[in-house]
Amino acid sequence: MPSNSASRVQKHRDSLRNSGLRPIQIWVPDTRAPGFTEECRRQSKVAAAADQKDKQLMSFMDQALSDLDDL
Repeated sequence: MPSNSASRVQKHRDSLRNSGLRPIQIWVPDTRAPGFTEECRRQSKVAAAADQKDKQLMSFMDQALSDLDDL
């Protein structure tokens, strides 16, 4: 026989499913892992260098931002 808390959890999950939702599992990077911060820094530098080389990026972003003003 399921415990009281297991029963409540199952009832809650059934309610969510009946509302049209479904459970999913998402795996994300472990921010506590050794080297995580350094890898973030490395990827940020790569992205920043790519942005600096893209001469049309700033005008594209300015245009996109001005499109939001029209909303």
